[in-house]
Amino acid sequence: MKCIIVDDEPLAREGMELNIQQLSFLELLGQFGNAMAANDFLSKTKVDLMFLDIEMPGISGLEFIRSLKNQPLVILTTAYPQYALEGFELDVVDYLVKPIRMERFIKAVNKAKEFYDLKSSSNNSVESIEQDFIYIKSDRKFIRLFYKDILYIKGMKDYVMIFTKEKRLITAMNISTISKQLPASIFTRVSKSYMINIQYIDAVELDLIQLAGEQIPLGRTYKESFINNYVKKNLIGRK
Repeated sequence: MKCIIVDDEPLAREGMELNIQQLSFLELLGQFGNAMAANDFLSKTKVDLMFLDIEMPGISGLEFIRSLKNQPLVILTTAYPQYALEGFELDVVDYLVKPIRMERFIKAVNKAKEFYDLKSSSNNSVESIEQDFIYIKSDRKFIRLFYKDILYIKGMKDYVMIFTKEKRLITAMNISTISKQLPASIFTRVSKSYMINIQYIDAVELDLIQLAGEQIPLGRTYKESFINNYVKKNLIGRK
């Protein structure tokens, strides 16, 4: 995967470069101290993955993502954890808080590679949706997925990744389209990028939903409706 680093701190760029050198499937094409320099490079060169700082002079990392029409996969790197939710709502792969531990870096990059590999090999589409399952067309096969086996769905621009108990599938469909076709009694949108199967919710904490061992961001736009319809409605307490 061809990648770049965008960070205004020279030491942070140096540390990230050292991390990248440890993984053979990553190829560092360049590093930039601001978004404008990176933007010029992206306009001329194909990049698969961008490690992007948030707090930078001029244009912040989040503003930079919003400005890109065809953004590469993005892993945010920052010293400010409060931007995590906003970052995930911009379809980033992961969010690393400085100082970045190597094991956390590897986990984030593996997520990016998995999505990259799935996207590169995917000719999938949602072929049909029936009463309790959907069909995904993949490599001349029709794969049936029962609703009960789908844990959550993550949107990435014009693709969605469907996470089941046993596998992950990607299809060329945006999350708004698939969310309108799946039953609201089972699935609900919880942020710009995520839709979950409510049967697998373990806990809700602030802006996060614990689900099947994963932390799913709960977006501000969806939070009140989700709490009212799926938490308070089923809350047991004193009368």
